[in-house]
Amino acid sequence: MANAIVDADQVLQHATPITHQQGQELQPWGHLIRMPIALSEAACREGVDNLNQLLADTITLRDLYKKHHWQVSGPTFYQLHLLFDKHYAEQAKLIDSIAERIQVLGGVSIAMAPDVAETTLIPRAPKGRESVPVQISRLLHAHEIVLKEARTMARLAAQREDDGTNDLLVSEVIRTNELQVWFVAEHVVDAPIVRAE
Repeated sequence: MANAIVDADQVLQHATPITHQQGQELQPWGHLIRMPIALSEAACREGVDNLNQLLADTITLRDLYKKHHWQVSGPTFYQLHLLFDKHYAEQAKLIDSIAERIQVLGGVSIAMAPDVAETTLIPRAPKGRESVPVQISRLLHAHEIVLKEARTMARLAAQREDDGTNDLLVSEVIRTNELQVWFVAEHVVDAPIVRAE
């Protein structure tokens, strides 16, 4: 059996990644595809619109946690540094669930920072470092925005018989955010530290 001559340049050409590719979008923003999930197009459209708003606000809340995780200071630094990072990870999990639900409904999930910044209802925090009470106030205000939205959206989803969206909102978004509010809010209770008053 004779050895075949190998053209190394041709082999390398097939092994080289194809980069800088461009093409048309598969699905334009704001357009739905029909998924066979036994929901009306109107229910899917309303769900996608509502969930994209909630997604933008949840991404903003997640990023606010990471900002404060990096910039927290003072005597409670260690526990808040860890708590903020834990809540960041929990918000990241919610983001994935919300985005996937949007895709299930046939929509396109908001994803990029400039689009999120244009859409979110949560006020923008300054670039600089703030004191712990201000950081916590910002987080609590952001949670309240998300919870108010999620409760309204859950009721609307129930009315249009979108049980999957309703379950996501109640079982994951509302419950996670309520628990995080409790953990964060307890840090700004004006309680004696060493001696009872």
